[in-house]
Amino acid sequence: MKIASWNVNSLNVRMPHLAQWLRDAQPDIVALQETKLDDERFPDSELASLGYRSVFCGQKTYNGVALLSRVPFASECITAIPDFDDPQKRVLAATVGDIRIVDLYVVNGESVGSAKFEYKLRWLDAVREWLRADLVRFPNLVVLGDFNIAPDDRDVHDPKRWREKILCSTPERDALRSLLALGLHDSFRLFNDEAGHHSWWDYRLQAFQRNWGLRIDLVLLSDALKARATAAGIDTVPRGWERPSDHTPVWVQID
Repeated sequence: MKIASWNVNSLNVRMPHLAQWLRDAQPDIVALQETKLDDERFPDSELASLGYRSVFCGQKTYNGVALLSRVPFASECITAIPDFDDPQKRVLAATVGDIRIVDLYVVNGESVGSAKFEYKLRWLDAVREWLRADLVRFPNLVVLGDFNIAPDDRDVHDPKRWREKILCSTPERDALRSLLALGLHDSFRLFNDEAGHHSWWDYRLQAFQRNWGLRIDLVLLSDALKARATAAGIDTVPRGWERPSDHTPVWVQID
């Protein structure tokens, strides 16, 4: 089973790219972020014609998450962090077979020390407590999406320039480590320890061509699924297409 994540940065704009990538990459389950569509406009019929069932939770212009699967979802679907009051559509959880999938579009945080930064840290605290409980209920757990955090300096094209900046600050990295401490594993790092691999590049300054990027899109696996992982990677091809998302898909293969 191939499980992938992609921040499409507007599904309305990127639907042709998503359709092409689904045909080329043949993933079994895909988590999307930043769909930027209210639910009435989600292209579930078009995705069904490509062989994918959909569950989604969106809002106009901002945020929005979705899960696509070649096999049916269980009936339960979670569209908000339990016991956390938040109008933003940033989380989606559903079960496929014996695997629980949690799709996250983590708050950006704007700048270190800002009100949005403090909101990001509170949001991550709430997610941690939610996942702590879910790991008890669902030992086969995948948590994936746009985390808006580069885990360590290997994931940053210029660590000195980004040091203690948003996406790379110590509080954000500590919050991510607290998620991993629950018993989750960065699937990419199970197979690749090297620096220089990124999943997001700014649209400016030819950042993609220069590989001036960050690895902020992650697929985290529970202990049970870590033992079943056979490969993981970053598919940079769609980032080179015309009018691309600023992110590119990341994926893991589960036996």
